[in-house]
Amino acid sequence: MDSRPAAGVASRSPAKLPTTCAITLDLNGAATKLDVAPWTTLLDALREYLDLTGTKKGCDHGQCGACTVLVDGKRINSCLTLAIMHDGAAVTTIEGLSKEGALHPVQQAFIDHDAFQCGYCTPGQICSAVGLMREGRAKTPDEIRELMSGNICRCGAYPNILAAIQQAMKVAEGSVKP
Repeated sequence: MDSRPAAGVASRSPAKLPTTCAITLDLNGAATKLDVAPWTTLLDALREYLDLTGTKKGCDHGQCGACTVLVDGKRINSCLTLAIMHDGAAVTTIEGLSKEGALHPVQQAFIDHDAFQCGYCTPGQICSAVGLMREGRAKTPDEIRELMSGNICRCGAYPNILAAIQQAMKVAEGSVKP
């Protein structure tokens, strides 16, 4: 029996998929190069490849917000996006918010208002609040609640989280000193 393809039929060899892709992230202000499998989520790249474990893996479906980070200043669920999609992007994690040993105003406000209990959701809540403030759309408590609704706190620290965000917003606008 002849193993060659019949006339007019193209033979196909299996496509060779790359096992890793080289990417560079502007991670917390520093250029960071890494090789990741093409299917690696940004969350897994941060936690598994870079050992930045502040960003939490909660539901792994984008429903809880524990994995929220800032990409080019915008808040995203890092479990829902591939790392290779952000080659060259500025990624800020909870570890990158403090500057020169000083906490970010949102971090300080969370401490001031005891806006955490178990702390698992806290990094995502803080990153989301920083992104929310940059968006500039939240002016009222109800708007803050609505725009933070993608971040779940299973301990129910919502009133304290709201108070912390309001304090940080006042610090950002200069009406309250940090």
